[in-house]
Amino acid sequence: MFPRYRPDGNLGQIPVWVATLHKVDLSYPASTEALRADVRQWLIDHLPHGWFDEGFEMSESERSAFNKAWVQELFRGGWICANWPKEYGGKGLNLIEQVVVSEEFARAGAPLRADFFGDTLVGPTLLEWGTEAQKKEFLPGILQGSTSWCQGFSEPNAGSDLAALRCQAVLDGEEWIINGQKVWTTQAQYADYMFLLARTDNHAAQHAGISFILVPMHQTGIEVRPITQIDGSSEFNEVFFTDARAPKDNVVGGVNNGWKVAMTTLGFERGASSTTGFRRFLSEWEEIVAVAKHRGATTDPIIRQGLVRSWTDIKIMEINGYRILTDAINGTNHSAKLNACNKMFWSESHRRTMELYIDLLGPEGQILTGSDLNESSISGHLQGTESYPVSKLQASFFFSRSETIWGGAAEIQRNIVAERALGLPKEPKTKQD
Repeated sequence: MFPRYRPDGNLGQIPVWVATLHKVDLSYPASTEALRADVRQWLIDHLPHGWFDEGFEMSESERSAFNKAWVQELFRGGWICANWPKEYGGKGLNLIEQVVVSEEFARAGAPLRADFFGDTLVGPTLLEWGTEAQKKEFLPGILQGSTSWCQGFSEPNAGSDLAALRCQAVLDGEEWIINGQKVWTTQAQYADYMFLLARTDNHAAQHAGISFILVPMHQTGIEVRPITQIDGSSEFNEVFFTDARAPKDNVVGGVNNGWKVAMTTLGFERGASSTTGFRRFLSEWEEIVAVAKHRGATTDPIIRQGLVRSWTDIKIMEINGYRILTDAINGTNHSAKLNACNKMFWSESHRRTMELYIDLLGPEGQILTGSDLNESSISGHLQGTESYPVSKLQASFFFSRSETIWGGAAEIQRNIVAERALGLPKEPKTKQD
């Protein structure tokens, strides 16, 4: 039996979509157990020797070599986008089967994706909206991990209000001429293509005059400026378009239909990782607990309370994951509401947990410490020529500051939950709005 929630009892005025999530059955179909065993054995056979041994570690160079080779192993095994139809290179797995695959890879701590934006966003969008020519051109590179992608949605004055974007695309014969700017573009400096939202009709209503265009990144007319963070990394970028070009046929879903296509794109990957997404937060929490024990801070009532709250939040994330999976399997069409709740919850919870970690470190969380320093690095830091050496958890703290913004700002998510999920009245519009 598929995992599902079943209503019972008189739930009064509770919204119907909440009532349908009243009880849970976490059993899996018997047919998936054979798949689970196959995936587990494949991982044992193909991961590096010693991977499952306690204390196994790889050097930076070994990890880099593994990441490059692993993509090809995944491709040969057919695990990249295994839920895609067989005619487009997938295994044709249904949702619950894909969940099983994700769970086994997560238990093994093995990467499952070749390129996040390609696997998770562009590929599924093309399967739903793309022409056959677009599928044949772009899907093979996504499956093989040979094409990297970035997302061109946000602009300096169009973040949460995405429909206010100003980046322009004008048709000139067989090409779109693109001018404008995007910001907070993850991995743009490495991408081969961007899936871009651009305004293609200035006279249409805001949502109606936008197109979804696949733009080659390696061309004159595109400038990528990395946004350097305090730790020296540059995951985010500004991207400037000056008469950049994209083929006329690279519009996905039809001209001026980009808003609808983009909303579909943002809705993908809502089921397959639903039972595994909480694991990264749990892993970080366990590391923080170890630090607290090492420092003798577990007797501090404030630290203890913070750790307990974080653990409780993680368990709620796990339960919410099963709710999302249940909705996807049963087709009850509540996923937008569930995800609005879940995105707001996990992002704010993660930010609190990482703040707890920095509080636990005290001043050491904000300064360079002995083992990180030598005479040359001190001089470099004073002159601003070197990056700030941070730990993995400190880097996670930095990133957690952005999580309540990207993918739907927490304030916007609250409006969605209030208006669309709970049916509360919309905020009154002012003249400025």
